[in-house]
Amino acid sequence: EAGGAALGRAADRLFSLSGLFAVRKPKGPTSAAVLNLLKERLLAEAGVQTNGNKRNQVLKIGHGGTLDSAATGVLVVGIGKGTKMLGTMLAGSKKYTAIGMLGKATDTLDATGKVTEEKPYDQVTKGDLENVLQKFTGDIMQVPPLYSALKKDGERLSTLMKRGEAVEAKPARPVRVYSLSLQQFQPPLFTLDVECGGGFYVRSLVNDIGKELSTCARQQELTRTKQGPFTLEEHALHEDKWTIDEIARSLERCTALLLGEPARKKMKTQHPSETAGICE
Repeated sequence: EAGGAALGRAADRLFSLSGLFAVRKPKGPTSAAVLNLLKERLLAEAGVQTNGNKRNQVLKIGHGGTLDSAATGVLVVGIGKGTKMLGTMLAGSKKYTAIGMLGKATDTLDATGKVTEEKPYDQVTKGDLENVLQKFTGDIMQVPPLYSALKKDGERLSTLMKRGEAVEAKPARPVRVYSLSLQQFQPPLFTLDVECGGGFYVRSLVNDIGKELSTCARQQELTRTKQGPFTLEEHALHEDKWTIDEIARSLERCTALLLGEPARKKMKTQHPSETAGICE
């Protein structure tokens, strides 16, 4: 009996959770898969039966902007009424640390794709790289990658590409880069710190940098270190902390954080083709 009452309380507590928090996305799974795992953990802890497709009506949860499966870092999660706040996260500023590799280009622009081009890169100096970065700072135009979550006729471009369908490149669109700096250069690898607005693709940046240096480049690794006010170090919950208690505690801290968000980050251009990933 007591066990049942405790589970009932856990379920009530789970369904009363509301707001935004952040988790640390590991490398490998898609952002949607991470969300599903989180959801399963919480429902299991609350003892909620997830029979068949019923669970979808149960817990409202979503994320504020996809991270590629090969990428890691901050994934902002909305729960309950917090799912309505995810749009502002998509448009807000984000920080990334990216490792690029000179001399190789791939169809996906990252390490998961097929190599499409190889070029010498030994002529590239640290100074060359630093100079080129200035061209990619501020308000710039960027062509999004073909392998992406952007949609054509309701289907993701990456899905169409994998089926072998011809996909036309999306037109270049305006994006904003607040800051861009070179942290390390050990050819062929270079490490960048990027702070950017909504709709920006770091792997497109790495690819464009390669072209600008008369060679080619692909993204080797990507970590999102900050999204809005949420940082990887301070706020992103590791998988062992995906519990009702830890999330409740995190939601309290994060509500205070969001109230203190500076206004400048709200002035973002949001691209209509981007949607927050909400699974009802």
